[in-house]
Amino acid sequence: MHLHHRTHDPRRRRRPGREPAVTLNRRLISPRRWTPPPAPADRGHTPATGRFVVGRRLATGGHGPEDVVFDRRGGLLTGLADGSVVRIDPATGTRTVVGNTGGRPLGLEPSADGSVLVCDHDRGLLRMSADGSVRVLVDTVAGRPLTFASNAVEAPDGTIWFTVSSRRWDVDHYLGDIIEHSCTGMLLRRDVDGTVTVLLDDLKFANGLVLAPDASHLLVAETAGYRVSRYWLTGPEAGTLEPFAENLAGLPDNMSLGSDGLVWVSLAAPRNALLDKLLPLPGLPRILLWNLPEAVRPKPEPLAWVMAYDLDGRLVHDLRADDGSYGFVTSVAEYDGTVVAGSLHADDVVVLAIP
Repeated sequence: MHLHHRTHDPRRRRRPGREPAVTLNRRLISPRRWTPPPAPADRGHTPATGRFVVGRRLATGGHGPEDVVFDRRGGLLTGLADGSVVRIDPATGTRTVVGNTGGRPLGLEPSADGSVLVCDHDRGLLRMSADGSVRVLVDTVAGRPLTFASNAVEAPDGTIWFTVSSRRWDVDHYLGDIIEHSCTGMLLRRDVDGTVTVLLDDLKFANGLVLAPDASHLLVAETAGYRVSRYWLTGPEAGTLEPFAENLAGLPDNMSLGSDGLVWVSLAAPRNALLDKLLPLPGLPRILLWNLPEAVRPKPEPLAWVMAYDLDGRLVHDLRADDGSYGFVTSVAEYDGTVVAGSLHADDVVVLAIP
């Protein structure tokens, strides 16, 4: 497999070096300074346009439906902690196991031939056929094992773009990456001949990915950067980034393009005021924060939250609930008026009642 490396991000200046690595427990943390923009006045506590209302729950048969996507026939796909990829009929709740990756499936992308692209945390970028067989498409990048592949999209010609959230942390310790602000996320392209190219490096926990209907650009979520950016694939701006939705009040996670033409964005949690204050400072306070016992370490606020934008970046839906009915929403998808959300920490996926 050939690899070309290209980093082209004219919007960002070179970041200062990291603080010296210090560890007080078994996991090393090496904080990077970053001054986030001031958080919006609405920090996620007051619904802007409506309530996140759970209409129905759909059992997955397992735990941790981190990503939810609809296939071309309206079936719902999700991956679980035990490696299973399951298809659920959103109308009846009928569940079918498509296959098992032998790892931890995260982002999914249905293909026109009935197969499913799987970003597997442990095994890399995979293709699962309708019969459940699995083929590895990418398992190394620049000679290093590909881990924490997060989201993928595919063009009609077979070109695949995918994100890597972190090259330093795993999904079980994602909070370490957020506190460290490692900026080791990537956006990559796999050509039909198998060539892999790094398009963007040094991303702030790269996550959700959407391909525009005309394939002119990608939308990329940076969870730890509180933003979604547009990466141009064609035209005079090809290879450059521009803002799409910046300085969000929450942490954007998986995204999907609905049949309604809207870009649906899940927000796992509101921004943390303490972390925002610590990010510009020398690393020691964050080292101490990370090394607190887990029982007393700050936790994400229990909020269920999804947004939807049109392709010009105008907010259409902002749905939130803090009643404990669901929380830590890591994915959302829409098909023919049905909106479904999933969570890394839940057993079920939920169908939303949209105002």
